[in-house]
Amino acid sequence: MLPEIVDAVREVQLPLLAVLLLLGAVSKTTRQAAGSGLAVLVPERLRRPVTVGTGLMEVGLAVGLLTLTGVLGEAVRAGTAAVFAASVVVLVLARRRDPEAGCGCFGGLSRAPIGWRTLTRAGLLSVAALATLGLEPNGWQVATAPAPLHAWVLGAALLLLAALSPELREVAARTFHREPCEQREFSMRRTMRRLRRSDVWRTNENVMIKPEPDDVWRHGCWRFLRYDGMRHGRRMDVVYAVRVGGRRRTAVRAVLVDRGSGAVIASFGAVTSLELLGPPRKLPRPRQAARRDAERHDAARAAETLQLAREHPAGRIPDERDADTGQPV
Repeated sequence: MLPEIVDAVREVQLPLLAVLLLLGAVSKTTRQAAGSGLAVLVPERLRRPVTVGTGLMEVGLAVGLLTLTGVLGEAVRAGTAAVFAASVVVLVLARRRDPEAGCGCFGGLSRAPIGWRTLTRAGLLSVAALATLGLEPNGWQVATAPAPLHAWVLGAALLLLAALSPELREVAARTFHREPCEQREFSMRRTMRRLRRSDVWRTNENVMIKPEPDDVWRHGCWRFLRYDGMRHGRRMDVVYAVRVGGRRRTAVRAVLVDRGSGAVIASFGAVTSLELLGPPRKLPRPRQAARRDAERHDAARAAETLQLAREHPAGRIPDERDADTGQPV
């Protein structure tokens, strides 16, 4: 029984390592990933290329673990073990360089400072990759034809990874304890996309001299962008306010400020972008409306009105007056 358990443990590592590598590669496509892990050790201008290159390498290793066997498969498995072993060294150096930096293993999710859990996880993944050396099947064959023992081993491995992954606590904290908008991160790319899709931007597009802002700053839940503009021969400051977070249809506001006098020439944008409410209720059906009219019909009153109309066909019907007070009814 013990040899079967050992073989199942070794075989499960192939698809598990491949999935982890693919998740890490996908997460490194975000801009937040360029400020952690290996990127901390290189100049700022190289951080983005290094992060993207690391992600591509992870994709190559994952594909190799899933598809290759024989000599090429052994080389990929040894390379995976070497990458995880090297990551331990890199993480130690990154922690010495910046104690508050995240490992960057899963992009923006890996923002927690590098600790013993992250280092232990990288070391165990390196050992797991070494354990796959000498196996005949590839990762895809193991994933498509699992045995019950594989499921038990995979469950235990996932529990161990969960205990060693600070990213899961980060996800739980974001889900159940969402940060207020004053402290929430909001990328500049999303701000520009929301701004340029708004009617306020299209209204003032011909006023602005340059498509890029001269100044950007953040205040509370709003990000402000100032553009250089020209209107009727006078220099203007076009200042936009874009709310951080919120719904996609959150209104964008703007003001035109005369640069010479400092006076606000015009303002744009609604206080709210909620849609107008529809009618309070729909019209009744014809039969229902006729029944209601019949219930409200006063035959005596209708006969009196008809008689007055016949007596005064070309003039105004005299007002009805109370017999006692003489006031109009």
